[in-house]
Amino acid sequence: MEKPHNENENLPAQPGIIFMGTPDFAVPSLKTLIEYGHNILAVVTQPDKPKGRGRKVTSTPVKQLALDYGLDVLQPQRASEKEFCETIRKKSPDVLIVVAFGQILKNELLDIPKFGAINIHASLLPKYRGAAPVHWAVMNDEHITGLTSMKINEALDAGPILLQEEIAVFPGETAGSLYNRLSVLSGGFLIKTLNAMSENKIRERPQDHAAATYASKIDRGMALIRWDQPARKIAALIRALDPWPGAFTAFRGKEIKLFSPGISGKNQADLQPGRVCAIRNEEIEIETGEGALVVKELQLSGKKRLPAKDLLLGFALHEGDVFGI
Repeated sequence: MEKPHNENENLPAQPGIIFMGTPDFAVPSLKTLIEYGHNILAVVTQPDKPKGRGRKVTSTPVKQLALDYGLDVLQPQRASEKEFCETIRKKSPDVLIVVAFGQILKNELLDIPKFGAINIHASLLPKYRGAAPVHWAVMNDEHITGLTSMKINEALDAGPILLQEEIAVFPGETAGSLYNRLSVLSGGFLIKTLNAMSENKIRERPQDHAAATYASKIDRGMALIRWDQPARKIAALIRALDPWPGAFTAFRGKEIKLFSPGISGKNQADLQPGRVCAIRNEEIEIETGEGALVVKELQLSGKKRLPAKDLLLGFALHEGDVFGI
C-alpha cells in the first residue's frame, strides 16, 4: 500500500531524494539530478562484487559517480530489511527515485517517503515489464519503444504511470545502442517527471494489467541461432544480443558469433538453412528458413570481433559451407 499524503500538496521543487541505482544505465539519471542541484540525501546501490577474469572487487558505476561528487553511498544486501529501512527513515526523504537498482522493493521501504517511490523504466509500460525491456524490444523488431515513469508498488513494474515518452528504434539498431540512447534520455525525462509532480501537472493512471508483457532476463541459453527461422527473426536476435552475450552458431566444432546483420533480397527457392550462399568483400550471405541473412562482422571463440573481410583473411570459409553443424 502506497504511503498516503495530502492530495493538494505538491512534491517540493527541491525534494529530499534517495537515489537507488546500480549499472551504467542509471548513471545519467543521477548525474542529471546532481547537475540540476537536487537535494540528494543518499545514493543506494548494490554491494561491490568481483568482476572480470581477475575477479577484482569493483564498485558499481552508480557508486563511482556518487563518490566522485562526495555523496553518501549505502550498499545494503537487501534494501527492504528492517535495519536498512530505519537508516532511510532517519533521513526523512520526500521521494525515492529508482533507476535499474536490481532488487524487488517491499512496502517496508516504499512507504517511508512522503511522496512514494518513482521508477524510470525503459519501455512503454505495461509492455515489457521486467529485467530486459531494451533487449526484448529489439528482439521483437519493435519500431517504437520509450521511457515510463511510474509509482512503485510491490508488484513487478505494475505501479500507476506518471509520464511516458515514445522513442523510435532505428533500423538495424542493436540493443547496446538503444540501451545507451535510452540511458542518456532518462536523465532529462526524470527531471520532466519531477517538475510535473511539483507543478501538480500529473494525474496517475493505472496500468492495463491484461495488456502486460514480460521481458525476462537475457542469458546465453537463448543465443544459439536456429537457421530454420526466418532471416528477419535471426537478424533481430543478433541485434538484440549485441554486444552481450552475442548470438552464435556452430561451425566445424567451433562457435562463431555473428554481428551487423541485414536481410538479403535472395530468391526464396531452394534454400538450405545455414548454407553460405555468397561471400563478398564486406559480407557473408547465409540462407535461412525464409530468405537469406547478411552479416558483416564475426567473432571466433576467444578472438576479437572483426569485419568479415578481415576474418576471412585467416579463416577458411567457402560458398556451400553450412553453419549450425
